[in-house]
Amino acid sequence: MNSSPSGLTPKQAKPPRALRMAVAGSVILMIAAGAMFYYASQQAQKKRLANNSAETVVTIHPKSCEPNAITVPAGKNAFRIVNASERAVEWEILDGVLVIEERENIAPGLSQIINANLQPGDYAITCGLLSNPRGTLHVTPTAESDAAAKARPSMVAFIGPLSEYRVYLSTKSSALIRAVNDLQQAIEAGDLAAAQHAYAPARAAYQRIAPAAQRLAELDNAINARADYFEKREQDPGFSGFHRIEFGLFSQKSVDGLAPVVQKLQSDIASLKEQLLAQSIAPEQLASMVVRNMRSLADIRSNGEEERYSHIDVTGFAANLEGTRKVIELLRPLLAKTSGDVQKKIDEATTALDDQLLMLKTDDGFTPYDQVSTEQRKQIADKAKALADALEGIDPALGLTGL
Repeated sequence: MNSSPSGLTPKQAKPPRALRMAVAGSVILMIAAGAMFYYASQQAQKKRLANNSAETVVTIHPKSCEPNAITVPAGKNAFRIVNASERAVEWEILDGVLVIEERENIAPGLSQIINANLQPGDYAITCGLLSNPRGTLHVTPTAESDAAAKARPSMVAFIGPLSEYRVYLSTKSSALIRAVNDLQQAIEAGDLAAAQHAYAPARAAYQRIAPAAQRLAELDNAINARADYFEKREQDPGFSGFHRIEFGLFSQKSVDGLAPVVQKLQSDIASLKEQLLAQSIAPEQLASMVVRNMRSLADIRSNGEEERYSHIDVTGFAANLEGTRKVIELLRPLLAKTSGDVQKKIDEATTALDDQLLMLKTDDGFTPYDQVSTEQRKQIADKAKALADALEGIDPALGLTGL
């Protein structure tokens, strides 16, 4: 007869004890996991607070920026740009005539972050509309910036690529002048159909050199600014350049009043060529400017805002990719010596974007962008972003990070 009070044998009593031990172990693990989660949460919160405290908040009002005079230390800085106006705006950091960093199309009531790796010096900042007064940005030196300047790698290896890119800019600028001349002749002849036909080749010629041209703030604004950046939009007397011509040809369907606009555009294009050849490009800027161009394509222009009247956006995207490929080819020999993996990622991303654009190729150009589906636009944006991400590996691979 079994003497156990529960009526179970000793062997039968062991499983409950094992079960209790297992439950106890599970509780301990849950407590430990909870503690780890709490610790991770606290660390993440501290990191977010640290990042937020490092941000410089700039609020864009309809007529000004606040603050309008900023001082930050050299190195990596984050600027949160808050749009308190009633229209989409852009914010730029300028070094003389050169654009150092920018963020376009910041929607009303929203904010965006600009991350900039700044060297000591004095810069200007734009504040929304092109007619608004500019602010100032003073960047103070640090021990890290002084050390980075001393550790700068030899520039001898970059002489060849930079010289070849200068030749490329000269050749493509001349092609742009010829293309705008064709556009000018059609407009001055009063031939709307011929002018509409000449617009796309002229835009493509500009987009091939856009990464370099968009460094020149004043000229780029004169040549390439959209109506959004003028107080009276399309009716603003300051609205000029390609998009004023595009508006006339494709929205108003008329060449009336465009002769003086295209004449000024031709003059600005000639000045652009002069300045492109006069301005030196630092090695670290060669990759960064095509990164910025691809990010602009991915984040902003893929929505169809750039060529909103003519819908030739894909033509411009393909020209941007052509200009980016030139930089890639110039830096390929240097990357082959230091980082084949980076080059492989760049090549794969380049091919992916090219294939996506080729899907929209037609006998006489590309599918009008108002006929491109939302999903296709997303694919273009995603692939442009992937290419920008891959291109960002160039400077670290070549020892140019932090310069």
